Amino acid sequence: MSSVAKISPADVEQIVRDVLLKHLRPTALQQQPNPLVVNISARHAHLSEEHLEVLFGKGAKLEPIKDLYQPGYFAAKQTVAVVGPRRRILPDVRVLGPCRGETQVELAFTDGISLGIDLPVRCSGKIDNTPGCVLVGPAGVVELDHGVIRAERHVHMGPADIEYFKVKDGDRMHLRIHANGCTTTFEDLLVRYNKDVRLEVHLDTDEGNACNLDQATKVELIKPEGCACKH
Repeated sequence: MSSVAKISPADVEQIVRDVLLKHLRPTALQQQPNPLVVNISARHAHLSEEHLEVLFGKGAKLEPIKDLYQPGYFAAKQTVAVVGPRRRILPDVRVLGPCRGETQVELAFTDGISLGIDLPVRCSGKIDNTPGCVLVGPAGVVELDHGVIRAERHVHMGPADIEYFKVKDGDRMHLRIHANGCTTTFEDLLVRYNKDVRLEVHLDTDEGNACNLDQATKVELIKPEGCACKH
């Protein structure tokens, strides 16, 4: 004669809880550790120390006028003019600090059309085999043979964010923006991990205008279900 094991109500409750924890998405089970901030990254330039001195004079240093959302980064007082192949000019392009090892100019798609530059979409810092331009400052001129890009849309994440969203550096996510009853989803945001950053999405000016970001009522990051994330 077989016997049937008895299960107490407490055991049943624990079994149900374990099943829910296994199958529900992590975002529904824990509170998001950091607020999601979505900012428009307008056209700007990052300068090497060498090019800073050429453009603004020997011994020139970047002069911060506004801190950016990410710790340690700032908008500088200095601006440069960007000249493209069509000899059209974008004046007063803001320089961001601190200085980098290599000069890089980040423009929006419509900026590239205006200047006559076919902008490649690149992760910041990945500037091999990219087009160049001419930079003009009050003290001199720099002719870049590469370094002009359209920055790939991306999300900065720290350790708590990586754990919460269950992603890793180089993965892809979607960004959904609700604004005035109109919803826009940007796919394939690049996840960029650094232990010292704040959770922040960067879109360029064209993307921000397209989704009416200034009037957004809700923003959310979505991990594509079942996708094989590629680096």
